[in-house]
Amino acid sequence: MTLKKYFFLLLSFLCLYTVGARGQASAVNHISANELLQFEKQQDSLKSLADDIVNAPEPNQRFRADSSFIRILVRSLKIPHSFYYPFDSLLTISKLYAPDSSFRIFTWQIKKDVYVFLQRGAIQMRTSDGSLKLIPLHDVSMFSKKPQDSIRGANNWIGAIYYRIIQKNVKGKNIYTLLGFDDFTINSNKKWMEVLTFNEQGQPVFGGPYFSFKDDSAKASKKEVDRFFIEYKKEAVTTFNYDSSLNMIVYDHLVSETDEPNRKESYVPDGDYEGFVWRNDQWLHVNKVFNATLQEGQFPVEKKILNDAGDVDENLLKQPPKK
Repeated sequence: MTLKKYFFLLLSFLCLYTVGARGQASAVNHISANELLQFEKQQDSLKSLADDIVNAPEPNQRFRADSSFIRILVRSLKIPHSFYYPFDSLLTISKLYAPDSSFRIFTWQIKKDVYVFLQRGAIQMRTSDGSLKLIPLHDVSMFSKKPQDSIRGANNWIGAIYYRIIQKNVKGKNIYTLLGFDDFTINSNKKWMEVLTFNEQGQPVFGGPYFSFKDDSAKASKKEVDRFFIEYKKEAVTTFNYDSSLNMIVYDHLVSETDEPNRKESYVPDGDYEGFVWRNDQWLHVNKVFNATLQEGQFPVEKKILNDAGDVDENLLKQPPKK
């Protein structure tokens, strides 16, 4: 994926799903005028660095910008009540609030070279006194041979740029399903479905037995996985999103366009949809969401940030984020 495509992809995710803290967390009721001035000053510095992380032409420039960005972001978050400041000028950084506003998660990526993208992340917990509780996330996905079959913590996170959080409750415990994007290789992308919970010490736990294939005869050998992903051709456009009316996560059914099932970089949508429906405290796999094959774009498609001519749709950019 080119840097320009990455920017517009992330921007479209943010327009659709990032919940602004001014509405989500009632920032004006928590941040003083002096704190607001500090945040705005820090955001000006962060904005330039965030752009360089994506757009700087040389790897050393991108890594230097990333290092400086992390230091200034942490310094900014140490300002009291930072949880309520949206940092909404940082368009290349995903900033998602949990539906219950108990935490927010920052994620972004840095391009090492044409073959490797590294994910960055941190979880900021809401605190009663406005102090900072920040949990850095360390991406180890490049060293993980079977990332879908493991429960992990902050120090061995499978990195992704998150664009959606779905909250459920299991026996009195909140679980948060994260949907994310990974610029995986030079030839393929991944989209991840990950469950986040917090243990008794308040530390994040990624993964768990929440994805079931027990009613799917086509995948009978795979009863449960701790997280789920699809991998597909770099140029393909895929749907992977939550439909609240169906209480289901719906995604494209993929096939190899070259009839080479072992080459994930050849996979593209074929017009059918699979999904996961929330049932009995699990995401239960549904092999075919609809009885009839739909034409491309009928259901459900992510809103495009570009118009048919390939230019930025300014009218879309002016629309407020959906909650």
